[in-house]
Amino acid sequence: MKLGSKYFDSVRVKPDKDRRQRDRHPVCAWPGCSAAGTHRAPRGRQFEGQYLNLCLEHVREYNKDYNFFQGLDDAAVSSFQKDAVTGHRPTWRLGENSWAASKTGKSGLRHNANHKDPFGLFGDARGANRSTRPARTVRNAELKALHCLGLEEGAAPDQVKTRYKALVKRLHPDANGGSRDNEDKLKEVIQAYDYLCNSGFCQTQV
Repeated sequence: MKLGSKYFDSVRVKPDKDRRQRDRHPVCAWPGCSAAGTHRAPRGRQFEGQYLNLCLEHVREYNKDYNFFQGLDDAAVSSFQKDAVTGHRPTWRLGENSWAASKTGKSGLRHNANHKDPFGLFGDARGANRSTRPARTVRNAELKALHCLGLEEGAAPDQVKTRYKALVKRLHPDANGGSRDNEDKLKEVIQAYDYLCNSGFCQTQV
């Protein structure tokens, strides 16, 4: 065959582009079209995850008229958009869940008798309150202040107040004929009591 022959250009070593696309892709799903479906288009609502294979021309036509909410009224569209905020997953008020609500009703609170609570953090089945919780740790400075008042670590706030009043009354110069011999001890007692009050010890049951 001569290089200048009109038939030379029609000879192809590789198939044309359209044919190669048809070999790799399914046929366009548009009625009457035999082109390769090179583009995926979503089938729509209630068919999530499913797609149509369309050629470029028909996927453009499809996208012009595509409406995910087709067939829904305004109320249904609004409801769908509201649920979409939480990913269409159920929600509950804080402190509740569907399981608890189904067991106890509106409050959603229920004691699980099988739940182990060795430290009494959640109270017992009879409704124990916060007083059953373990005492908070007494800091070293608080312990030193208690010892200054002649009290031990387990002293209650009422005991601290009672002991403070008794020591002030006993160490005050007016109770000792005006003598200031106990003045330094009185200052230590006052400072110790002030520290316990400022640290919150006197307001906390230990």
